[in-house]
Amino acid sequence: MKKIGLFCGIVSMFVLVFSVWAQSGSGGDAPRLHYGTMWDAGSVETLKGQVVAVEKYVPGRGGTSYGLRLTMKTDSETVSVILGPAWYIEALQFKFEPNDTLEVKGSRMSVQGQPTMIAAEVKKGVKALRLRNEAGSPLWSNQGR
Repeated sequence: MKKIGLFCGIVSMFVLVFSVWAQSGSGGDAPRLHYGTMWDAGSVETLKGQVVAVEKYVPGRGGTSYGLRLTMKTDSETVSVILGPAWYIEALQFKFEPNDTLEVKGSRMSVQGQPTMIAAEVKKGVKALRLRNEAGSPLWSNQGR
């Protein structure tokens, strides 16, 4: 009986160690960061500016869908704005084009030395796109994907 308990304990430890290792990401490869884990409520601010570019990107831990990122020019700087999965934004029928004027509320940080914001809400004219709640949790996570 003790051997079975010991065996179960060893297997449990192996599973735990492997799952932690598997979640560790890409080992410092910054373009593969999982942006959802970088939310900092203490760095939330609102920026106003104009879209320079709209880009698709592969999320930090891979997956079958891609995310959307904007490059936005404010009065004082150019900022990369991480939005979220394209399928979520498209389902809400929200589109971004170069020269759109936006107001973006989100968590600000630096990624590879570049100013970056993880967007919680984007306002375009009278329309608003909500992406994350006040704690930074993605609103699409309950969409069954």
